Amino acid sequence: MAHVNLIDPFDFIIFGATGDLTMRKLLPAFLRRFHAGEFTQDARIICIARSAHTPDKFRQQVRQALKEFAADTAKDTTLLDQFLSIVTYVALDATKPDSNWDELKDALKDQARTRVYYLATAPALYAPLCAALAEHKLITRATRVVLEKPIGVSLKTATQINDGVGRFFPEESIYRIDHYLGKEGVQNLLALRFANPALEKLWSSDAIAHVQITAAETVGVGSRGAYYDESGAMRDMVQNHLLQVLCMLAMDDPASLSADDLRNEKLKVLNALRPMTPDMVRQNVIRGQYTAGRIENKDVPGYAEDLGHDRATNTETFVAIRTKIRTSRWGNTPFYLRTGKRMAAKTTEIVLQFRPQVWPIFTNTPSPGRLVIRIAPDEGLSLVLASKDPGAGGFRVRNAALNMSYENQFTMEYQDSYERLLLDAVRGNPALFIRRDEVEASWRWVEPILSSWRQGLSPLEPYPAGSWGPASTRALLARDGAMWHEDMLT
Repeated sequence: MAHVNLIDPFDFIIFGATGDLTMRKLLPAFLRRFHAGEFTQDARIICIARSAHTPDKFRQQVRQALKEFAADTAKDTTLLDQFLSIVTYVALDATKPDSNWDELKDALKDQARTRVYYLATAPALYAPLCAALAEHKLITRATRVVLEKPIGVSLKTATQINDGVGRFFPEESIYRIDHYLGKEGVQNLLALRFANPALEKLWSSDAIAHVQITAAETVGVGSRGAYYDESGAMRDMVQNHLLQVLCMLAMDDPASLSADDLRNEKLKVLNALRPMTPDMVRQNVIRGQYTAGRIENKDVPGYAEDLGHDRATNTETFVAIRTKIRTSRWGNTPFYLRTGKRMAAKTTEIVLQFRPQVWPIFTNTPSPGRLVIRIAPDEGLSLVLASKDPGAGGFRVRNAALNMSYENQFTMEYQDSYERLLLDAVRGNPALFIRRDEVEASWRWVEPILSSWRQGLSPLEPYPAGSWGPASTRALLARDGAMWHEDMLT
């Protein structure tokens, strides 16, 4: 049985507690960690929203949500009742100056306990909420604040949010969460690279011809339509999730696994990304929007119909980018970032394509091998290498895959990314959270792309639901003599 480090009693306060994120992710994550024995009934989870619920009525809603989103754990009714006993609710409209904060103050009288505020609200409320907490003297030395993405919609707004929150919290107490960094497959990049010297020696332009990072979804915008139509795939996925994966994949060896050593190396990658001029955007960025199509033998609507609009919208649901990292390690290797909704398959994966032999000695040399890192679903690794074909006449070689599945290799139950990150915030471990300079560096790189789009320099290309995006995405790789991973398999 895995060793569990019991956490001292803490207060975890969630603003925006009636929202989808709290019910679908945050509270189920806490229930699973409570079941694992990482904290006891001495902890308190204080949920805050404007709705005029009583604590008992709110707990009833939480009970139903946990039965849906943490069904395996919630079926233990005794455990569920114990967990619900530490969950309470405070009705408070923190945006109004005349709101009554007395109930929250009474609940937070213990100044010595670790205190974490989780702001599951619109980003525009981050700074005002922090100001209100300071005004009501609810920030202690043992207080941290967790900020959900997106941190702004531009460099200017991100800076304003960071400045606003930073007036009341020191940087070491601000935890900017990106749930991709809590995924086992992303964290395993550190072990894969830095605990395997043989692999790390191959981890450069010398051996790797190109790198693909794909985050594809089969779902449409769903209930997030209003947010997504303002955000688009670039702000929703590329500026945060994909760039963080890129940093973990491409960074140099950190001096240690400490938070600042890791984040210093990630920042170097962001600063080394080749700047996107308007001409670079034209040549190296593709944006698209899904139309009606078929997924898993079902007809699905196009983006505008998903939104319920009777008008066209210019929001991208697909982005593909070709870029390079201006370092001696990676200077000759193109990186391809790709994300989209209503794609042919749900997958998050990294493909490292090895370079071909300089002078092949086999007449039927197969395509160069590759390393495929599956982040979700079916986390694992696949190393494709050339091997002698025992059934062929003469001496022939073909590619064969060595596969490793985390589920088969490790018997421990996987943690959802929020499970790890929420308790890291309680423990005061910021290694898997994003530092201010990382956020602003990523916005500096993304903004020229968004600016070029506003000027109409890149067309919005349609692609049918159930495909792998606009047809032009194949040409993006073909210029380098490469192809997308799914095309290698056909």
